[in-house]
Amino acid sequence: MTGKGFDLEGIRERLVKRQELIDHYKEQGKNLDKNLEQQLKQELQQEHQGVLLLEAQKEKDDRQEIVKLRSELEQQQQDLLKIKQLNYQRMAVKMAPPMTVLRNAILAFVVGGLICVIGQVMFALFQQGGLVEKEASTATSATLVFFGALFTGLGLYDELGKFAGAGSIIPITGFANSMVAPALEFKREGFVYGVGARLFTIAGPVITYGTVVSIFIGLIYYFTK
Repeated sequence: MTGKGFDLEGIRERLVKRQELIDHYKEQGKNLDKNLEQQLKQELQQEHQGVLLLEAQKEKDDRQEIVKLRSELEQQQQDLLKIKQLNYQRMAVKMAPPMTVLRNAILAFVVGGLICVIGQVMFALFQQGGLVEKEASTATSATLVFFGALFTGLGLYDELGKFAGAGSIIPITGFANSMVAPALEFKREGFVYGVGARLFTIAGPVITYGTVVSIFIGLIYYFTK
């Protein structure tokens, strides 16, 4: 490579002009014309190759200025690639729906509380049916798990999750959903490698860490009672 590739002053001048052009497009939030973008990429590639060749020919003590210029060229190559990324991010931010934190918090509180109220009603009904407190509690949990799994299979629990957000992930019903949802998603892979293998994808860590924590709590209770 000769001439233009080894003209360090020319490379620096073009480096400055290109940076001004890149900064202008960044500020305007516009994408470069395809032909212009291709032209700049080719210029940068040629200049980078020329500087690399010159760096290899120089002695170690004389390379500092060349190395700095090479780093600037590499940085400009990255800046050129970032123009589209920045513009895409700006467009995504503009098109993103507005934050509704207060609404989400209220819905989560209301729906989560409503599920708990339903559980309490079930508990009272089981007690009225003749079950003692411990048996009524077990029956309530089993019933809530059943309905959580059923509604997940029918596709209704996902709709509830979209509406209620965190209110739908309360223990028991949310746990049932976390077991059934991945099993349904991978059922086409078969009952062993699909349903069986994926059944505890989300629920597995909950069971594991829940069991470990319960053991520690039990030990603390045993030695402090």
